[in-house]
Amino acid sequence: MPSRIQIAKPDIVDHFNNINKRVLDQSDIYTILEENRSFWRLAQSMTSTSFVEFLVKNSQLKIIRFNFPHRPIIKYVWGEVPIYEIIMSLKPNCYLTHYTAMYFHQLTDQTPKIISVNVEQKPKLRNPSPLEQERIDNAFKRPTRLSKNIAEFKGYKIRLLNGLHTDDIGVMKFSGPEGEKLRITEIERTLIDIAVRPEYSGGVFEVLRAYRRARNNISVNRLAALLKKIDYIYPYHQVIGFYLEKAGSYTKSQIALLRRFKITYDFYLMHQIKEPEYSHQWRLYYPKGLS
Repeated sequence: MPSRIQIAKPDIVDHFNNINKRVLDQSDIYTILEENRSFWRLAQSMTSTSFVEFLVKNSQLKIIRFNFPHRPIIKYVWGEVPIYEIIMSLKPNCYLTHYTAMYFHQLTDQTPKIISVNVEQKPKLRNPSPLEQERIDNAFKRPTRLSKNIAEFKGYKIRLLNGLHTDDIGVMKFSGPEGEKLRITEIERTLIDIAVRPEYSGGVFEVLRAYRRARNNISVNRLAALLKKIDYIYPYHQVIGFYLEKAGSYTKSQIALLRRFKITYDFYLMHQIKEPEYSHQWRLYYPKGLS
């Protein structure tokens, strides 16, 4: 004699087929079960765990476990769902950034195997103490701190970044390769992010190529305005101005927009430059041979 859940299976499958959400959390499964338990005539002893076990064996529900070292994330996926749609479900209000955003904006010919997902931190109080040259020098002599919060999924590495709180400045909606709804940094915000963290963006040579490719698709006015709103402690305007000038394809008036920011300190294009050269105009150290 078939069990109650076996009898209810057609109705359960029909329900999952008709909800808009195809990537679910444990709480979603629990809510679906409790809201429909009576209609499906399921026993009170039927737990969400048993419910999931039945569906995994008897329907198109799949369990995906992202083994992030800090805290694994488990998702329940109904049917065939594009990879980026699944990734966008990892954290509320997350968005794609750095090399991944470069790829979608066609700023690179590479297909990155690391997908960068940014999760903004809560607002923090700013340190009122001014910058000091010695502290800048010491910071950039050390290796940059890279996120190790990485999980593997379908041949990719998914890297979760705890980004600076910006209130989602310069984040846009974007249609993915299979029409999935994504959130991604705008091209101008992308150019800022990759200048700030080239280690997540293929390195400084790749960043420079991205600036060259972006020439006809960006507003330097918009870029400068975003940079001012984000208000970094470090003088990243020197880095961005240097890239614009080094790219060799931006006008003097566009580059001048970055010269409006104060240039008070010597700064660095990246951490631990082995053979540095120096730009007097931007007071910036950069790797020898960057062209």
